[in-house]
Amino acid sequence: MTKILISGSSPPVQREFHGKVGLVTGAASGIGRAAANAFAEEGACVVISDVDSAGAEETLRQISAKGGEALFVRADVSKSREVSDLVEQTVKKFGRLDFAYNNAGIEGKLSPTADVTEENWDRVMAVNLKGVWLCLKHEIPQMLKQGRGAIVNAASVTGIVGFRGLSAYAASKGGIIGLTKVAALEYAKSGIRVNAVCPGLIRTPMTMRRTGGSPKVEAELVGMEPIGRMGAPEEVAKAVVWLCSSRASFVTGQAIPVDGGWTSQ
Repeated sequence: MTKILISGSSPPVQREFHGKVGLVTGAASGIGRAAANAFAEEGACVVISDVDSAGAEETLRQISAKGGEALFVRADVSKSREVSDLVEQTVKKFGRLDFAYNNAGIEGKLSPTADVTEENWDRVMAVNLKGVWLCLKHEIPQMLKQGRGAIVNAASVTGIVGFRGLSAYAASKGGIIGLTKVAALEYAKSGIRVNAVCPGLIRTPMTMRRTGGSPKVEAELVGMEPIGRMGAPEEVAKAVVWLCSSRASFVTGQAIPVDGGWTSQ
């Protein structure tokens, strides 16, 4: 029998996350927004969260415009009750939680270590480090019920090599790396993988705030990147998606730099 191939036709694509449910915090902009879009493009139902409602609504609009399914739940990750409600609403809406990208974070104020205020230190730790811990605290029990899950935490190259003027931020990101390794060991035999990504210089609103809009400052930062440019949020998002996928089934407890070679210097 002759087989006829119709020009332009192709077999249906089996998307990695079809029928699965993911949660992305800090999804109002930057890497969080890119990750939420990337998961949706892979077929996942995505719950996006942030304290920036306007930005999160825009992420929601982008996903919906592409035919994806998403839900926005506002939550401050430094507050246990709000994180608990976030996970509860995720499960209430979609029935499960298969993966999570704990991305919400702030940079705090740039200043030498001895000049960092206690208020700034406490706020950075509350959002970045306590926030990731609270997400793990409430995400893991749901994944244990399901018998599996994948979690990626947002660390940073500053948690590996440090960066002048960002002591609170660097300390929080180093803490996230340690927390990631401990959680990965604790739940490895329960079917839950926990990893972290460590972005380098990425073109995000946070980075643009650091440059203050100065081309000179931006050029100085780019000059520190061996690859010779800033990364795009989508490049980090691809690493996050991979870590949550079956393609990374034997990867847990790792802090993976996505940094253009920054940490190789």
